[in-house]
Amino acid sequence: MSTPSTPSPPLPFDDLLHAVGSRRSSYGYISGLALDRAAPGEVWTSLAYRPAFVGDTGTGVIHGGVVTAMLDETCGMAVQLALDGTRSIATLDLRIDYQKPATPGLAIRAHSVCYRVTRSIAFVRATAYQESEDEPVATATACFMAGANRTNMLTRPTEREFGTPPTLELPDDPTGLFANSPFARWLGIRDHEDGTLVMPFSPRIVGNPILPAIHGGITGAFLETTALVGVARELGASAVPKPIGLTVNYLRSGRALDSYASVSIVKQGLRIVAFEAQAWQDDRSKPIASAFGHFMLRRTAGSDEE
Repeated sequence: MSTPSTPSPPLPFDDLLHAVGSRRSSYGYISGLALDRAAPGEVWTSLAYRPAFVGDTGTGVIHGGVVTAMLDETCGMAVQLALDGTRSIATLDLRIDYQKPATPGLAIRAHSVCYRVTRSIAFVRATAYQESEDEPVATATACFMAGANRTNMLTRPTEREFGTPPTLELPDDPTGLFANSPFARWLGIRDHEDGTLVMPFSPRIVGNPILPAIHGGITGAFLETTALVGVARELGASAVPKPIGLTVNYLRSGRALDSYASVSIVKQGLRIVAFEAQAWQDDRSKPIASAFGHFMLRRTAGSDEE
């Protein structure tokens, strides 16, 4: 007969902040996401520009999935700092609205506020920006479940010193599907079959290392990438569509397995396309996440019509 686990004692804010800063996700550490400032339920982070984050080598603009993963983790930290450190958290849904492309070469910053907590749910909003929060690159709203499972990252014994992030090695694939998208190559995304893409499991995309579980923001990045490729293929578009908004619903933990995804067009207009995408692992009938969003069709490659 198993012995019931002893509940963790509540943490004073300074201890909680230290735990949040030193026991973060594997991807957060590898990406170099820095926790710059914090208050109860509020976090400011930054992410330096790195070549591996680029989504289009033609423009140098970072991949939207990098912003999604950053906002997901920043929101999660704000939720943890609104609680007392005794409960695990999990993203239920995350909505990203892209306001404008990030300027190449500049760091991305994020500010997140957990503005309401109920017994089981935490509500949070965030802004990603570069030089001024009044000119956002993207905005986000999210819901997190508190006490989602027994794998509270803040209670695990190991800690990391977040110094200089490791080098992000990029596979060389000059003629492949993602020859012009370094971040998609870094994630290892590739064609699978019947219009689906596959993202191989790697320890570097882990969010919760206790389970381990794939970072929710990375799952969002995979769904967005699948949608961009699938919509462009189906419409025969010569230019990659421009993301407008993306809502990700998290249905199950992404385990230490390869993930697969596909997309379908819900509605097509002259300039706007609505899509729906799903990601799964060993059973397509049990998706780990779904996404709904809108793209703007570009008339020419590299253009950025409003």
